[in-house]
Amino acid sequence: MSRITPIVEGVGEVEALPLLLRRLWEWRTPTAPYPAEINPPIRVRRDRFLNRDREFERYLLLAHGKAQPNGWILILFDADDDCPAQLGHEILQRARDILPTARVSVVLANREYEAWFIASANTLNGCRGFELHDDIPPSDPEAPRDAKGWIGKRMAGKKYSEVLDQPALTQQMDLAAAHAASRSFRKLCGEWDTQWRADGN
Repeated sequence: MSRITPIVEGVGEVEALPLLLRRLWEWRTPTAPYPAEINPPIRVRRDRFLNRDREFERYLLLAHGKAQPNGWILILFDADDDCPAQLGHEILQRARDILPTARVSVVLANREYEAWFIASANTLNGCRGFELHDDIPPSDPEAPRDAKGWIGKRMAGKKYSEVLDQPALTQQMDLAAAHAASRSFRKLCGEWDTQWRADGN
């Protein structure tokens, strides 16, 4: 794959997701003969992107243009209250109707991107003021409806900021711990592995 073009909804993911993908490259594909080339994410308004066909097509074609000639389009949203598998399948089918031969993946963090931080919370102490203290993270990190709030309550006297804290926590989080505890993070890793295998690596 020559380059990756992400489509995201959150302002924090604009900086955080490329950091995460570079870390995945180091972790999942350490023997790859060339580094991952990651375009700046395209940020969309989720409701308009998903509910307006022309908007969906416009941004998908924009991403495809940036990803060519053999790039990978990665759509990453929060699942919120939707079923990640069902909504992800629906988005992928719509994308394939528009770009039947393109490499497109859809990953929905269940319920929010920050659930991946909960999955690796034991490794985040001291990062951006995060302190777990004697708390025990939930056995299912994807269960809390407000993952951002869960993280924010442990930010040592300051509010959680997607713009400032999300990239830093992404850089610090233990990827193996997140993989072990979070099904949606395993989905992201699985999509990564599939795309690199498709290149014969």
